[in-house]
Amino acid sequence: MIPNGVEDEEKFLAAGIAGLQQNAFYMHRALDSNNLKDALKYSAQMLSELRTSRLSPHKYYELYMRAFDELRKLEIFFKEETKRGCSIVELYELVQHAGNILPRLYLLCTVGSVYIKSKEAPARDILKDLVEMCRGIQHPLRGLFLRSYLSQVSKDKLPDIGSEYEGDAETVVDAVEFVLQNFTEMNKLWVRMQHQGPAREKEKREKERSELRDLVGKNLHVLSQIEGIDLEMYKETVLPRILEQVVNCKDEIAQGYLMDCIIQVFPDEYHLQTLETLLGACPQLQPSVDIKMVLARLMERLSNYAALSTDVLPEFFQVEAFAKLNNAIGKVIEAQEDMPIAGVVTLYSSLLTFTLHVHPDRLDYVDQILGACVKKLSGKGKLKDNKATKQIVALLSAPLEKYKDIDTALKLSNYPHVMEHLDDATSKEMANVLVQTILKSKTCISTAEKVEALFELMKGLIRDLDENLHDELDEEDFKEEQNSVARLIQMLHNDDPEEMLKIISTVKQHILTGGPKRLPFTAPPLIFNSLKLVRRLQNQDENAPEEEASAMPKKIFQILNQIIEALSSVPVPELSLRLYLECAEAANDADLEPVAYEFFTQAYILYEEEISDSKAQVTAIHLIIGTLQRMHVFGVENRDTLTHKATGYSAKLLKKPDQCKAVYSCSHLFWVDDQDSIKDGERVLLCLKRALRIANAAQQMSNATRGSSGSVLLFIEILNKYLYFFEKGVTQITVASIQSLIELITTEMQSETTTSDPAADAFLASTLRYIQFQKDKGGAVGEKYESIKS
Repeated sequence: MIPNGVEDEEKFLAAGIAGLQQNAFYMHRALDSNNLKDALKYSAQMLSELRTSRLSPHKYYELYMRAFDELRKLEIFFKEETKRGCSIVELYELVQHAGNILPRLYLLCTVGSVYIKSKEAPARDILKDLVEMCRGIQHPLRGLFLRSYLSQVSKDKLPDIGSEYEGDAETVVDAVEFVLQNFTEMNKLWVRMQHQGPAREKEKREKERSELRDLVGKNLHVLSQIEGIDLEMYKETVLPRILEQVVNCKDEIAQGYLMDCIIQVFPDEYHLQTLETLLGACPQLQPSVDIKMVLARLMERLSNYAALSTDVLPEFFQVEAFAKLNNAIGKVIEAQEDMPIAGVVTLYSSLLTFTLHVHPDRLDYVDQILGACVKKLSGKGKLKDNKATKQIVALLSAPLEKYKDIDTALKLSNYPHVMEHLDDATSKEMANVLVQTILKSKTCISTAEKVEALFELMKGLIRDLDENLHDELDEEDFKEEQNSVARLIQMLHNDDPEEMLKIISTVKQHILTGGPKRLPFTAPPLIFNSLKLVRRLQNQDENAPEEEASAMPKKIFQILNQIIEALSSVPVPELSLRLYLECAEAANDADLEPVAYEFFTQAYILYEEEISDSKAQVTAIHLIIGTLQRMHVFGVENRDTLTHKATGYSAKLLKKPDQCKAVYSCSHLFWVDDQDSIKDGERVLLCLKRALRIANAAQQMSNATRGSSGSVLLFIEILNKYLYFFEKGVTQITVASIQSLIELITTEMQSETTTSDPAADAFLASTLRYIQFQKDKGGAVGEKYESIKS
């Protein structure tokens, strides 16, 4: 029995090493003096230290390696002895007189190695004798290390094809028989370790067995290196014999490890041709064996084999690999009713990876796997097991990574059903993966049906599935994922206007469920994508009848109105106002006066009721003026109403400078170059005079509150407006009015109460240079400007 105390074990190891070194010293002395008798005596005593039962496998290995090093030296001595005329046959018999069986067998294996090299007897006879003799040791630990030594010294002396030890006939069969026999005996010894000692030490024994498993597995590695094993022999002899031992040992540690060894050490093409045999063994293994990992590794190897070259794919089709693997997985899942859901999904995930490598064109296979997964998940609801969730994400990601095309994923009918079993957080992550795949591949989703399917898959990003989720999400991350959705919406396109309208309607239905946090991100891209369609229709329908040409744009504008109304309730009034004005301009281009007027009305209502911040009001009024100035669709009455409102808003701004700028900007509403109907010089002059009064009032207020009249920058800006309209031919803007304004500015700048402003000085100098430049042009322009004294 192995003692409990680690210190005691260390003492036993130290004593064993000391005894081994002492006898090794005397053995070396005998070797140096060519004293064979003493060399055998001390080597046997040295090897007797390996008879101990007091060491754990880890400590025993240390002792064994020291003995192994000494045995290599002894083997060299035996070689030298045979060269000096000592009969190897006699030496082989002589070592068998050692008193104890364990030293005797170690010496026999060492001499046997030299015996095979001498070629005085067939290698197969000596190997057969050695493997049979080793049965004399039935202690599991000592027997395993003895047989490991036999395997080590014989692996380069097997009678293989092309080997120097190759005999006349059936040589490979003999080599295979030797390795298989040694493997079988070692496995029996290894399994027997499990059943020795009290039940309370089961975990300790399992740990010790795990440390020794490579000794058994090395035999399979040696088998895989035998050149003479062709597919026929592997199929008929090697694999059945190995599997027979694996199944019959009925030990979960041995079965799991050895199945993995088989998969790892033998060639892929052999696995492919013996798939049925290999898979047939799986249901016969112990229920506690992790079969899912065995099958997953097998499928991984076959997938990698298929990925290496397309030339091997016909082999997969020939053996019907998919059907066999699918059938085997079904049987394993059926046999292990208590298999955790993570294990089930792992198996299907591995099968899917295999299918994508071997049958990338068979979407029906992919959907079949997803369907089988859905069937197993039915009734489970949303999964809370992290391992299972990760495996489902891997399962769903595999088709995306393979095809790099969301179109393909959308054709898989079971894809959304699998996603339903993800918890809300993971569903969101998966939706993000889908979006990123589309953005990277620049895939164009071109039908309403596909958009519906896609947005259903993306619902984790489109709306709040769980109210608590958003609180945990970093604001930057939230913005990033919503911006990705916005980019995706911009990419939706179809050349057919009818289908594009369906796409827009579908997206609208989804984004309106997104709540106030998402709409500011998702509504604008949909609106601009819709406006692109309006402009496209405008170009296409130039020759169409008016009613037909305006029918679809009207439908689109109705949808846009609904979206902006929803956005207004968020509320983000500044954004909503901008979008109303964008839509008004598009309606103007489509010659839809009522629609354009309605959008302007909504913009004005927003301005009056929602925008209270003074800075936001300034920005908004300039947007309104700029948009209204470009409108040509309005009749006189509608335009007057809107213009009157805009000028009224301008005059009511809080700060006088802001009032002044807005009022002089309104002058552009009464004079539009390319519209003869909008050329009202009187009202232009009225706006500019009103702006001058406001600028003057601003100076007076500054003077009253600060003791200085402030900058004359507003006056210079108004002067530039006068010059603009003077140049455009507005007759009400006279040389005298310009001249008096220049003189006013000059006087103000020279006043002691005016604050010095380098920007104003530079602006005025630049304006006066422009006047001089126009004078210098000569001709009609020069003549016009000549009267202005600057």
